[in-house]
Amino acid sequence: MAFRQRKRRRPSGPTQVTARLAIPFVGDITGTWEPADAERSAAWELYLELVTRVSVEELDPEEGFLREALSSLYSFFQTTREILRRYGPEVAPPLAPGHVSFGVLAVTVLNRVLRPLLATWHPRLTAYESQRPEGQDPVAWEQQWEHADALRERIGEVRRTLVSLARTLQEVADVSDLINLPAPRSPMAATPTGPLQP
Repeated sequence: MAFRQRKRRRPSGPTQVTARLAIPFVGDITGTWEPADAERSAAWELYLELVTRVSVEELDPEEGFLREALSSLYSFFQTTREILRRYGPEVAPPLAPGHVSFGVLAVTVLNRVLRPLLATWHPRLTAYESQRPEGQDPVAWEQQWEHADALRERIGEVRRTLVSLARTLQEVADVSDLINLPAPRSPMAATPTGPLQP
């Protein structure tokens, strides 16, 4: 039996979106984005990076590892630069006032959101980690850090900006919501008539 192959999808999506990013301690960046095909492709790549990292997941106080969150944000910084290089000037065209592009949004997030967080907190956490006694559990040691709550709060602020970026990228790339995926149903989940039967 022959299977019908799914047609390869060309970049498509809205011709115009309103982009809005809340930048902690700076304010909002708002503008009209009229994406070109290269920007739609770049939007999909960056969206995929965001939704598969710790960056858009809430870091609960009793779970998660601050070092892992900072490392994920650091590697996201590098990946974003790679995407910008790969797509080149097409994703950062000259713009009229009140307009934004993939390049404007990506570089704003790197320089105004991630760089301040990483420049301040990466060395502070590294200095604290270097004092961990031999044999001490790294997670327990990190949880005892007097600045752990402040860093969690700062990561939470950055996360909110990254989620709003991801939502804009999702709209431009014209793809499904991959952030709020439905939780898988357990085989023992109740049905209207009771538990599932074996």
